[in-house]
Amino acid sequence: MIIGAAVGVSYYQLYFIPELNAKPIIPEKVKHPGDTTTIIIVPGAENQQQEQNFVPKTIDVQLGINNLVIWKNTGDIGHTVTLDTDVNFEDKYSGKFGSPGIIKPGETYQFLFTQVATIKYHCDPHPWMKATVNIVHGATTS
Repeated sequence: MIIGAAVGVSYYQLYFIPELNAKPIIPEKVKHPGDTTTIIIVPGAENQQQEQNFVPKTIDVQLGINNLVIWKNTGDIGHTVTLDTDVNFEDKYSGKFGSPGIIKPGETYQFLFTQVATIKYHCDPHPWMKATVNIVHGATTS
C-alpha cells in the first residue's frame, strides 16, 4: 500500500504537474511574427469628449503576421490597457492580458497574441476610452 502511494505521488510530481504547467507548442511564425501592430494612445485621450483615444479603436490582427501588438502612449498623462470585465481571456502562451500598471507618457506596453480571440479593453482611469483587438488566423496559420 505504501509503495503504491509512493508510486502514485511520484508520477503526479514528475509527469502530471510539469505537463499541466507546460506552455503549449506555438508555431515559430506566431511567436516571432514578421510585423508588429501599433496602437497609439493619442494626446488628449483622457478628455471624455474626444472620440479618438486608442487609434485605431478596432483592429484585426493576424496570427503569424502582425500579432505582436504595441500600445504607445503619446499623450501627456498615464493610461492603462485593461481587459473589460465581461471578457474572459488569458493567452495560453503569453498569459494574462493587460498592462501591469500605468503606461507613462512616451512609454509602451506590448502583448504577443497566440490564439484567435476578440479582446475588448479600456483604460482604468478613463473608462470611456474603449477599443477592440480581433485576433484572426493569418494566411500561414489557418
